[in-house]
Amino acid sequence: MALIPDHIPTNLLERPFVGLDTPGFNALALDLFRLHAEKNPVYRGFLNALQVDPDAVRSVNDIPFLPISAFKNHTVLLEGLDPVIRFTSSGTTGPETSTHPVPWPALYERSFLTSFARVYGDPKGWRILALLPSYLEREGSSLVHMAHRLIKATGDPLSGTFLHRYDQLADRLRSSADQGRKTLLIGVTFALLDLAERHPQPLPDLVIMETGGMKGRRKELVRSELHRILMDAFGLPAVHSEYGMTELLSQAWSTRDGLYRCPPWMRVMIREVNDPFSRQRAGRTGGIDVIDLANIASCPFIATQDLGRQHQDGTFEVLGRFDHSDLRGCNLLLGS
Repeated sequence: MALIPDHIPTNLLERPFVGLDTPGFNALALDLFRLHAEKNPVYRGFLNALQVDPDAVRSVNDIPFLPISAFKNHTVLLEGLDPVIRFTSSGTTGPETSTHPVPWPALYERSFLTSFARVYGDPKGWRILALLPSYLEREGSSLVHMAHRLIKATGDPLSGTFLHRYDQLADRLRSSADQGRKTLLIGVTFALLDLAERHPQPLPDLVIMETGGMKGRRKELVRSELHRILMDAFGLPAVHSEYGMTELLSQAWSTRDGLYRCPPWMRVMIREVNDPFSRQRAGRTGGIDVIDLANIASCPFIATQDLGRQHQDGTFEVLGRFDHSDLRGCNLLLGS
């Protein structure tokens, strides 16, 4: 793990994962806000553009969220840190790609392994198969990094990744079902639809987790239609989903109906569509803001380009994406 500069408290890398209740979450979020307001040049410049006095921010609700587009043309990183790895986006939403510099890859791994175990139990109880064409064909995918690490954690020699080997994957799924092996298939959306068309078969005990992404290969579908197609093709009671992105080190998970829950160190808030600095009430659609307390090195406060809706029980849905005109209120504050 990279060295920790003196201006970063030595216990900071542990705090997101240790007994984090709501008061603890809020306290850590404010501590990280103060750290980034002082030591993160990009976030500090963003606050200056907003004319926000960091000393006046006393509540989590008052923390400004950095537009996610900052990762496309800025190095978003605390001073004194050097990245060990750089995660990059696929660039399917525009000509520019996002780059997330990560000085502590072990922190990312701890985040997804811990949150995965909270929902699915020990990976050793699973056979994990990953159908990730396009992601496997490029460098720097955080999704591939996660899939490889989860596959390794199963200890199952028949866990693995698949690029375009649909026939082999279908055989592996069938044999896993015959063996009674608990199996999770993680897949990018267009590839799961290809598999459903080529090899439909009854696999009612299989867990399919879609990670989103048509990558220009197919017509976009609403999530309910996508899940219905997969459920019909494989005789499933539900389809699971993962909500994560290049610019975050944490994921939310959905076990049915596209309703996501965050781990204790991650929180989703909904902003109004026409005012990025106002909150939207439960049940109303708006932009998704994310507090990711594992994002210690880059920025824990991200205004995404996703549209969503939050419910009273804390679950949230992802309903689509903003177009570029909808983002102008946030992005103009970043400059070039």
